[in-house]
Amino acid sequence: MAIDPTAAAAYGGASSTGRTRLADSYETFMNLLTAQIKNQDPLSPMDSTQFTQQLVQMTGVEQQLLTNDLLEKLVTNTGSGIQTSVSLLGREVRALHNEAKLTAGKAEWSYKLDREAADVTVEVVNQFGKVVQVVKTSGDDLKAGDHTFSWDGKDRTGAQLSNGETYTLRVTAKDSAGATVGVTNFLKGLVTGVEQADGKTYITINGVKVGWEKVTSIAEPTPKETASTGTPTPDNQDDETPPSEQAA
Repeated sequence: MAIDPTAAAAYGGASSTGRTRLADSYETFMNLLTAQIKNQDPLSPMDSTQFTQQLVQMTGVEQQLLTNDLLEKLVTNTGSGIQTSVSLLGREVRALHNEAKLTAGKAEWSYKLDREAADVTVEVVNQFGKVVQVVKTSGDDLKAGDHTFSWDGKDRTGAQLSNGETYTLRVTAKDSAGATVGVTNFLKGLVTGVEQADGKTYITINGVKVGWEKVTSIAEPTPKETASTGTPTPDNQDDETPPSEQAA
């Protein structure tokens, strides 16, 4: 079922308006009720049953608004990309992101230089903001366009870091005049999971969660190369009789 984002927004506005009116009405109700209790006739006090019914009615309206809030969140989630992102499962995507998880002693990032640079410094930063590795690129890696940086998981002392941690790639580029060259970081890989949290939709790429709206390109996964490099065998491969003898 397709969800119209405009309708969802209008629904949310109606719920917000209803909550504001309820707050105003509840305050007015309590003021009137308090005045009524203060000024009631001692010989004919206010009926407690009626008082209870009025409170129940106000509580019922509040509960209905809470239900509306939950429905609003459901509508928002459905219209915010969960249906679209599910279709990304098993696809190879590229998303705007600068984090990667160290797996099997390796991590890989992609980045794009807006124009050719004379100096490019690549830094790997851990979750505490500490730079664990620094690399100066050269040659073709200074040219404008897309580049890939592969890290072997070793820090600046040569020690192998533990798998499972997430690291950030920080790329600084300057041209021959010392001016800053624009850099865009990407994360590329297969989408292996989709989930929602706090009203947002996330996809999992190489073990890292990324907002689905960060995806910039989608492609079918690259087929794995077969181990065999030989030519296909003929249909009569099990028949040991040479073709010339078969014809005879």
